[in-house]
Amino acid sequence: MLELRSILNERFPFFSNELLGEIEQKGFVQEIKIGEQLIREGQFIKSFPLVLEGSLRVIRHDDEARELLLYFLNPGEACSMALTCCMGQQQSNISALAEQDSLIVRIPVELLDEWMIHYPEWKSYMMYAYRKRFDELLDTIDAIAFMDLDQRLERFFKARFQATGEKLFHGKHQDIAYQLNTSREVISRLLKKMEQNGMVKLSRNKVDFSNLSSLNS
Repeated sequence: MLELRSILNERFPFFSNELLGEIEQKGFVQEIKIGEQLIREGQFIKSFPLVLEGSLRVIRHDDEARELLLYFLNPGEACSMALTCCMGQQQSNISALAEQDSLIVRIPVELLDEWMIHYPEWKSYMMYAYRKRFDELLDTIDAIAFMDLDQRLERFFKARFQATGEKLFHGKHQDIAYQLNTSREVISRLLKKMEQNGMVKLSRNKVDFSNLSSLNS
């Protein structure tokens, strides 16, 4: 329990000791391995996740099971879309998967309303989470509507770096195509062009994007 309190203090320094104690006592800590699913579309969410370590990828699927990346969740962050489903007792309209080995604490749904009333810092945190996720969703909409696919591909790598700190993508070209809702052939062609321009280095099931200038912008 001391280790959990230490992590909570680090991730949520703006929470009161009383609220941290509530999370420590009533929250359920869960480890999630890379690639494992935490939330799936269509399920009723009975506990609200806060990210302590690692990174989660929040996505939606279309009717053909193609994936659309919405945003990443990093340590100290919460998914406002999951919160909406929890408090409205609605089925989830998103999925969340571990982008890295992750540690989360799950808060029982019945506590969310109570904490909004009794802990001003929790209410402020929830409002901040809503605003941050809303801004990220607008960025995603703008990217789909106004960016060419090569720009979206560079944005994809930059978002991964910001979420995980990693400059290597481990996976197939098809995996990227799923997340950008396009075809493998298009992604392979764009990656080859990026490699020719010195922006990435390609090898089997791996993309090194450490040369992207946008990582430092």
